[in-house]
Amino acid sequence: MKRREFLRAAAVTAAGSVLSLSIKAGAADKSKKPNVLLIGVDDLNDWIGCIGGHPQAKTPNLDRLAARGVLFTNAHCQSPVCNPSRASLMTSLYPSSSGIYFLNPDLNESPVARKNKLMPQRFKDEGYHVTGAGKLFHGRQNTKYLPNYGGSFGGMGPRPKKKLTTFPGHPLWDWGAFPQSDNQMPDHKIASWGVEQLKKKHDKPLFLATGFYRPHVPQYAPKKWFDLFPLDTLKLPGTVASDLKDIPQYGVDITRLKHVAPTHEWVTKNNEWKPLVQSYLACVSFVDAQVGRVLDALEKSPYKDNTYVVLFSDHGFHLGEKERWAKRSLWEDGTRTPMIIAGPGIAKGKKCDQPAQLLDIYPTILELTGHKADPLHEGNSLAPLLKDPGADWPHMARTSFGPGNYAIVSRRYRFIQYNDGSEEFYDRAKDPGEWNNVIKDPEYAKVMKQHRLQVPKARYKILGKGSTGHKSYSASEEKRKSK
Repeated sequence: MKRREFLRAAAVTAAGSVLSLSIKAGAADKSKKPNVLLIGVDDLNDWIGCIGGHPQAKTPNLDRLAARGVLFTNAHCQSPVCNPSRASLMTSLYPSSSGIYFLNPDLNESPVARKNKLMPQRFKDEGYHVTGAGKLFHGRQNTKYLPNYGGSFGGMGPRPKKKLTTFPGHPLWDWGAFPQSDNQMPDHKIASWGVEQLKKKHDKPLFLATGFYRPHVPQYAPKKWFDLFPLDTLKLPGTVASDLKDIPQYGVDITRLKHVAPTHEWVTKNNEWKPLVQSYLACVSFVDAQVGRVLDALEKSPYKDNTYVVLFSDHGFHLGEKERWAKRSLWEDGTRTPMIIAGPGIAKGKKCDQPAQLLDIYPTILELTGHKADPLHEGNSLAPLLKDPGADWPHMARTSFGPGNYAIVSRRYRFIQYNDGSEEFYDRAKDPGEWNNVIKDPEYAKVMKQHRLQVPKARYKILGKGSTGHKSYSASEEKRKSK
């Protein structure tokens, strides 16, 4: 090869490598691997200040983290349920590939998931000191799959002797000011544990994970957090009358049959809409403070300049939108999740509205820390968007609630297809509240076709049994087949 041709080829190669090199700029010392701080928040929707999901949300610590990195404003879970969402995060597999659709089974019961090395184990194999506390996996899987697990510190507790509300349903569905002080809350203890880990001197690169339980029900927090949101000035989320009129019956059934959350009818009849919104906002502000304590500790630690921080929630949460409460839906309020990534070489204070997914986090962290990609992963590294949030991005996001029920999200649109073949389509640029199903509008025929192509044809059978999701799916299918 002539010298000029060689130089031209070298220039092309260098241009293709500049992104990777710039992302790793803060870790120029190749003998010192970057650290990872993974922060999970349970059931957190877009009601945080930097996203603007609720105008009265108070989250100064999440906001300052977003100012340090890239905030993904169009990020989505792979299932609006804790267990399958976290399974997707830790394996980078869709539920339609693993068969883990609902609150059970354990990851080890999926023949497909067993083939994928879980994120904590991969980093342990790469020479990291891996440790975590709280809720990163679902339930007892934390002890099983998280090396050096620090504990749950009480999980969803503490709880009063009697419910604070009159809701007669599931014991976790309760809300109100309880207990008296922050340090009685498991999340405060988890944050304290995380602070102590960051004070230690580790002889290996650190992979530290803190999984916070609030604002998951029961929506308890000390009174001082409720006082931030007086009921007489509280704003309810935006809704429209008869929002379900253009929703397929299957879409209504799959989000209501055999669910354990309060019905919208119960909430409005018992005048609990504002108290529920208040308790959610209070819990969000409480957990924001715990995230802030961990971030403060990182800033004071020797790891501050060489650590990638990844914050996520496992799914969204309805508070009356679509006449719906809790999760388990394929609409925006069910699938959208906060995601913030900050660290050396990452753009600061930028927002990215390209569709991102929780199962993208694993391949992203691998690239950021200079490790080889895993060909079994179904997610995509977000590294190009961390350098340039406006970069071209050919991917869409996919969420499922049982085989056959899918939401496909692009930069502008949401397409939903249910197992009976019925569909919804929303132009979120014109209709951010997803109040108008335009599936019959010929104007969108071409773009709908593009979204339909993203629906997977291969669908692994449902694994596990007996959870709320299993029951809801079965009831919806039985009703469909009885017609």
